[in-house]
Amino acid sequence: MKIIKRVLIIAVLAFAVFYLIMRPEEAATAVQTAIGAVWGAGEAVVNFFVALAG
Repeated sequence: MKIIKRVLIIAVLAFAVFYLIMRPEEAATAVQTAIGAVWGAGEAVVNFFVALAG
């Protein structure tokens, strides 16, 4: 099972590097989208606790 996990991680990293080299603009957009999603989720959690406290 460890070998499968290691192979999958290497494959994902290889794909990410390939994508970054071949399509840098699209890779940057994907990263910005992911960061925006995480930021939005964080804001939602903060808003929830503020509403809960208030």
